[in-house]
Amino acid sequence: MNIKSVFICYKNLWLKALGLMLVALGIIGIVLPVMPTTIFFILALTCFTRSSPALEHWLLNHPRYGVTLKQWQAHKVVPVKAKCYAAIGMLIGFVFLLYSSAPVWVIYLVAAIEISVMIYLILRPSHPPKSN
Repeated sequence: MNIKSVFICYKNLWLKALGLMLVALGIIGIVLPVMPTTIFFILALTCFTRSSPALEHWLLNHPRYGVTLKQWQAHKVVPVKAKCYAAIGMLIGFVFLLYSSAPVWVIYLVAAIEISVMIYLILRPSHPPKSN
């Protein structure tokens, strides 16, 4: 076994492990209203696409998230509902941060990141392109 094949094997193992961890975070996000779900599944899909066709297939055919993930993979679509949930979740989290004892620089940093994420989400299409 040469070095390159060993590297690829370990890379695939790490990507699978990272993908499974991201799925776990997405599942936690289903239960916790201030934690996102879809972004963790999108990141997991990215890991699985590069490491495990079986896990990629599992996510793409998931009864609840499969359609959204397929639209993301094909057209970088973020549905309006997901954009709204993301905005509400970030707002709730930010309000909690404001009432915490976090330093001012942390509040500004989080605000800048959340604004950047919302701009990115708003600029993504909300529907797949129409077929002619």
